[in-house]
Amino acid sequence: MSKGDILIVDDEPGIVRLIAMYLEREGFGTTTARTGAEALEMVRRTSPALVILDIMLPDIDGWEVCREIRRSNDIPIIMLTARDEDEDKIVGLEMGADDYVTKPFVPRELVARVKVILRRARPAPADQTSTALHLGVLTIDPARREVHLEGEPIHLRAKEFDLLLELARKPGIVFEREKLLQDVWGYDFFGDSGTIDVHVRRLRAKLNDDSSNPRFIETIWGRGYRFKDPPKSA
Repeated sequence: MSKGDILIVDDEPGIVRLIAMYLEREGFGTTTARTGAEALEMVRRTSPALVILDIMLPDIDGWEVCREIRRSNDIPIIMLTARDEDEDKIVGLEMGADDYVTKPFVPRELVARVKVILRRARPAPADQTSTALHLGVLTIDPARREVHLEGEPIHLRAKEFDLLLELARKPGIVFEREKLLQDVWGYDFFGDSGTIDVHVRRLRAKLNDDSSNPRFIETIWGRGYRFKDPPKSA
């Protein structure tokens, strides 16, 4: 039984065949696209479990494809590129990618990354006895995995929610980036601590939280982040 279809987007047939072979050995189904436009159409038509997306495509570049997918879809995305530049990794994460693999790559490592991302893309089982956290104008409900700001629902991706909940459960406690990676992403996560910074920026944008005068998530320079204690009057 297939574990889910993986969409492979690359205009190099040899790369596509190699990735597909290793994924199919592990029980995944695969579909392919050679252009950005074809990839976007495949996402709309087939809703793959994950997208492996090359940056250099003959029509639309991978950055734009990633951006377009993220406008309406939370499908996990792994970016492929021939450049091993930290800036490219940050750009990809900012646009909504979940991971970043540099060519040439080891196929078994790519498959391992696919498994890890699919595992962490599934919301962790919620403790149904957990009570909602009421933190001033912000309410976080672990059982329903819902967040409301001033009564209005806020849409968060799975790991954005998990990160916010981890911070909010211990207001005033400073979490180092490595600790957050360990607790929220797990020991087997392949990324680096810059992932935390990207997700915090996304959270702040969605929560209308000003980094220079935060209501919720405060940067502790040289250490990490903490959730501010809610006002006593709240």
